[in-house]
This record gives sequence, structure tokens and C-alpha cells, in this order.
Amino acid sequence: MTTHFVDDTVTLTGRSLTHVLRSPDTIITTAVMPVALLLLFVFVLGGAVDIGGGAGQGSYVDYLLPGILLITIASGISYTAYRLFLDVQGGIVERFESMPIARSSVLWAHVLTSVAANLISLAVVVGVAVLIGFRSSASVLDWLAVTGILVLFTLALTWLAVIAGLTAKTVDGASAFSYPLIFLPFLSSAFVPTGSMPGPVRWFAENQPVTAIVDSLRALFSGQPVGGQLWVALAWCVGILLVTWAAAVVLFRRRVR
Repeated sequence: MTTHFVDDTVTLTGRSLTHVLRSPDTIITTAVMPVALLLLFVFVLGGAVDIGGGAGQGSYVDYLLPGILLITIASGISYTAYRLFLDVQGGIVERFESMPIARSSVLWAHVLTSVAANLISLAVVVGVAVLIGFRSSASVLDWLAVTGILVLFTLALTWLAVIAGLTAKTVDGASAFSYPLIFLPFLSSAFVPTGSMPGPVRWFAENQPVTAIVDSLRALFSGQPVGGQLWVALAWCVGILLVTWAAAVVLFRRRVR
């Protein structure tokens, strides 16, 4: 049974990746907005931002990059919801259900494609950041930890995208759910220290998942001890992942029953 699921998932993932490769503009479009935000904040607004301890362009791009990476993921997962919505509305999912394949492989194919596509977009954004001054003291293990956190965050948000793709009534609705996720880093420590924010906003910023994840990534990039924030970040990612995965599976079973 496990082999059956793995084989089906690999086959369907290959199908989804082929669609992405045939329209590379998907990845390019996903990376354009985060890159534009990166350039805007570093070269236009960076000089006016006090991050506490030297706010040159180089230091600010180091501070900024973790939040931009999360925005990249939030932007990229909208395409997962869009592609799944088209499969559901086009009858492809029902056609798969009539074939002797593992049901869950249909969803996992979209999820794994999302992870692969988002990793490419993240690599593009990091490459641009290096070109404009980003420097890291992270060790190989630190980079592996960064990659692990980003993959876990991508999985968590992708299963949320699956829910949107299964429940949306229109194409626009399938991707519009990502807009609040893209905005969320602006109410965190991603762009400025939370200490500069007014009371209620500061409380929200310090207790929402993006801040813990951003602070953990920032510490890993700089080669500094991460501390308890890492466990908070992992708890948020795992919690969101489990809830969204369970909800997506229930919705999918009801839809294809």
C-alpha cells in the first residue's frame, strides 16, 4: 500500500512539475514582488529605518531578508490553490478517482510541487539579496536549519492553499486567500524592530508566528544562538501544518465521496 502511494505521488508530482516547467513565468512572477520589495526597502527606505546598531544598506538587507523569504512563500502558494482549483473544476480530480490510484497522492502531488517551485523562487530571492549586499556567517548546519524551517513553513501554508483550492468558487477566490498572508510580515519584526510599534500593534507583532520565524532565521543567518524563538517558530509551523493538513484531507474526502 505504501509503495502504491509513493509511486502514484511521484507520477502525479511529475505531471504537476511538467506544468510548472512549461510555464516558468509562474516562478518568475512569484519572485518578482518579493524582489521588488527587497529593492524598495533596501535602496529607498532602508536609510530611514533604525534597526538598532548600524543601519547601512548591507546591514539592513541582512535584517530584511528573512521576512522577504516568508513573503515569497506566501506569494508562491497562491499558485497551488489556483492549480488545484482548475483540476477540481476541470474534472481531472474525478477522473483520477475513477483510476486505481491512492486518493491522497492527488493532494500530495500539488503539495510537493509547491515545495519545489517555492525553493526555486527562494533561491532567486537569496541570489538577488547577495548581489545587493547580503552576507551571512551561517555554518552549513545553520543553512540546513534555515532550509528546514522554510520547507516546514511552505508545507504549512501549502496545505492552507489546498483548502482554498478545494473550497473556492472562482479562480480569483482560489488565490485571493494569500493576500492576508503576504501582508502579515508587515505586522511583525520582519521590517522594523517591534519595540518601535504602538502598544496593541506591538503585542500582536510579538505574538504572531511570523516574528518567531523571522527572528529564528535572522539568528541562523548571522551565526548567532537562536534560543527559545526556534522552538516557538517550530511549534507554530507544526501546529499550522497539522491543522491545515487534517482539514484539507477531510474536505477532499467529502468532495470526492
